[in-house]
Amino acid sequence: MASAAPPHHRVLVLAALLLSSQLAAAAPSPALGADLLGAARAPSFAAWMRGLRRRIHQRPELAFQEHRTSELVRAELDALGVPYAWPVAKTGVVATIAGGAGAGPAVALRADMDALPVQEMVDWEYKSQEDGKMHACGHDAHVTMLLGAAKLLQSRKDDLKGTIKLVFQPAEEGYAGAYFVLEEGDLDDMSAIFGLHVNPDLPIGVVASRPGPFLSAAARFTLTIAGKGGHAGAPHATIDPVIAAASAILSLQQLVSRETDPLEAAVVSVTMLKGGEAYNVIPGSVTVGGTFRSMTDQGLSYLMKRIKEIVEAQATVNRCTATIDFLEEELRPYPTTVNDERMYAHAKEVAEYMLGEANVKIASQNMGGEDFAFYAQRAAGAMFFIGVGNETTMERVHPVHSPYFVMDEDALPIGAAFHAAVAIEYLNKNPCA
Repeated sequence: MASAAPPHHRVLVLAALLLSSQLAAAAPSPALGADLLGAARAPSFAAWMRGLRRRIHQRPELAFQEHRTSELVRAELDALGVPYAWPVAKTGVVATIAGGAGAGPAVALRADMDALPVQEMVDWEYKSQEDGKMHACGHDAHVTMLLGAAKLLQSRKDDLKGTIKLVFQPAEEGYAGAYFVLEEGDLDDMSAIFGLHVNPDLPIGVVASRPGPFLSAAARFTLTIAGKGGHAGAPHATIDPVIAAASAILSLQQLVSRETDPLEAAVVSVTMLKGGEAYNVIPGSVTVGGTFRSMTDQGLSYLMKRIKEIVEAQATVNRCTATIDFLEEELRPYPTTVNDERMYAHAKEVAEYMLGEANVKIASQNMGGEDFAFYAQRAAGAMFFIGVGNETTMERVHPVHSPYFVMDEDALPIGAAFHAAVAIEYLNKNPCA
């Protein structure tokens, strides 16, 4: 007859069993991902999503002007029976799906709605009907993916253990819509947030991101250097602001090459320059504008301080005066988008179960700015790129913000399912958050 195991052995066995059951509960369900993706790819569901995206694409609206897009979002949410708050930050919509399986945390999913002041050059049936406006950054797809997620989640609301907020946000393109959404308080209870952004450099079925700093902090500047204008044939009788502006522009380039650690990413780009309008007249003033970026908020603050010092010093040396505006009220600087390590790991694991490990990539840091950063400062955030490129069907893959930007709409069901799975699995993993 075998002897009974010592008490401490029994304790170890029980602990191991408890740990294994917790790990099993925490791991995403392969069946859930497959079910969500299959539902989103069903012919009628996919056709509905394509129709939504094309309607939005044809009628693009700029920042804080997304009235028609917001109306479409609300109509679809009404049809699904999903309640929402509106208006949020002028045109935004924050919908709420409250689970029926008990109390739990609130996790948010975000899509931006605004278009760009770009004239679409792609000739296709659903080309933009708004002159000088285009969904060249894929926000029409973002809205569509989140509406798709809303449909998937609403059909499963009785099994949800917590609350899911769906954020249809205005004004990502430069106007910090996320900041103003947060100011209104509808997301005060969220403990985590997830977002997707289309990326034509990634093929269909591939997603990518990275933990920690992902997208740069970004800000803008405009400056005026004033001197004394006069005839170009008598420069000694003038105070030439063109020389001062040229000196300032050249000096600004040294901020990255000589004052920034070579291992830290930073950018100072002068993109606008306007002086006189006659060949033989030295102007009285010159205006200059541009952007500066850093992969840290501290780096952005340093660049801001030094841009001001350099411009004012170069103006003084050249007997001019300078005024500089960082547009902090109109075009609020964006912080660095920092992916929370645990939220990133969660979304990555969900994607691996749904799409396969080979289709989940580590993305490089990117010097594009994103106001998703404001959400990530408030809660555990993770943003992922989702592939919309298809070299077999596209003559050429064009980047976002290009007037020739196109995307493969087969990405829409993937984005909808990915959103929904991240939210459901987050609630399953964090029942007491």
